Amino acid sequence: MSYGDEALFNMGQTVHHRMFGYRGVVFDVDPIFMGNDQWYEVMAKSRPPKDRPWYHVLVHGEEHTTYVAQRNLELDETGEMIAHPLIEEVFRGHENGVYVLRQSLS
Repeated sequence: MSYGDEALFNMGQTVHHRMFGYRGVVFDVDPIFMGNDQWYEVMAKSRPPKDRPWYHVLVHGEEHTTYVAQRNLELDETGEMIAHPLIEEVFRGHENGVYVLRQSLS
């Protein structure tokens, strides 16, 4: 078992969920699953690995965020912007196809 494989996506990148089809933008990355076991049992139906990166994502066209395992994401190459009420709070702009963080979230 490896501990925190390298993340494939960076904060500000637009991603597409392979199973559920939604698009979003990554606003934070955890090197491994940082949620609790109860959440995992209820929400992570496909049982993705906990020892790989997980992403916090602003979901396009919605008001919520989501927490997604790396294996369920792929790069979104549509070039379309993300519509989310927190986008301007988290990001200061969009440059060269990537959202630029307003400030560190730590």
